[in-house]
Amino acid sequence: MQLEIYTDGGSRGNPGAAAIGVVIKSGETPVYEAGKTIGIGTNNEAEYQAILHSLEWLQSQKNTLQIERITWKLDSKLVVEQLNKHWKIKEPRMLVYAQNAWKSLSELAIPYSITHIPRAQNAAADALVNQALDAAAAH
Repeated sequence: MQLEIYTDGGSRGNPGAAAIGVVIKSGETPVYEAGKTIGIGTNNEAEYQAILHSLEWLQSQKNTLQIERITWKLDSKLVVEQLNKHWKIKEPRMLVYAQNAWKSLSELAIPYSITHIPRAQNAAADALVNQALDAAAAH
């Protein structure tokens, strides 16, 4: 099984109320979706937390699913380039998130890639972010 993982994070205010969205598919078949608030944070913190959420889910499923390859698709160029070690990470908080992601990726021991996509191709994960933020604002 090959998985495509779309992640997104956002905040209203920067920092402000923040949320993540994760959509995992095998081909056109949805395998997992999640949208949830994460408290107060920046857009970049939310982007990283979305990746980390997807990694937690993968850890819980890796013995159940026969995963051969994973492709993450993000519209955050910053997070993609930092996780691929093309750009330096100057912000200490972001470095901690990246280190946690690298550790989880190595523990998965599944071939993967992390790619940048246009925002329009990440609409499903973005919608989950906004649904979570809207629901939290309504309370």
